[in-house]
Amino acid sequence: MFTGIIQAIGQVQTLEPRGGDVRLTLSTGKLPLAGLVLGDSVAVNGVCLTAVNLAGGHFAADVSRETLSLTTLGALRPGSRVNLEKALTLATPLGGHLVSGHVDGVGEILERHQDARSWRFRVQAPAGLARYIAQKGSICVDGTSLTVNAVDGAAFELNIVPHTLVETTIGDYQPGTRVNLEVDLIARYLERLILGERAAEPASKGITAAFLAEHGFGR
Repeated sequence: MFTGIIQAIGQVQTLEPRGGDVRLTLSTGKLPLAGLVLGDSVAVNGVCLTAVNLAGGHFAADVSRETLSLTTLGALRPGSRVNLEKALTLATPLGGHLVSGHVDGVGEILERHQDARSWRFRVQAPAGLARYIAQKGSICVDGTSLTVNAVDGAAFELNIVPHTLVETTIGDYQPGTRVNLEVDLIARYLERLILGERAAEPASKGITAAFLAEHGFGR
């Protein structure tokens, strides 16, 4: 588990193809490596990876074909900047929100503009994630815990303060940038709880407009 509070910006050093997947080696910048051992988890742009090698300000992790195809990690190149966070402990302040490091989908930056000292970003999420994104709710974008300012269909808006802009890769975002999205854990589990016994049925028989109306969720 993670908090979504980015601890450092790392940089991709190498991407080594290995039998159809990739071993990723990154420099860790100012990430505190004290206490990090082989097998520990590190979130890289919001993706939970396992450290398989540690050496002098670098770590390596194997990235599966599944992860390469369902996240933006497959588009990384040597020199790419990435957000880094070590897994939380029971002594870690929960400054953001609970983040699993399991990406739900890839979104796209639609626009950015300055608003006083902050920057506002509009992000397009996959249609299937729209029901989990709520105004003033939490969302994780490339591993960063953020508050949703507004929602319009499957698009949502973010207000990024100067500190976050500098301490994460969000300052690099331009229209067209693809980003990893993880929705709030509570929203995902709430959907399953609402399904009740229907949770064991095929997905095609899950939550529908008719199901919500039947259970009193209609307007």
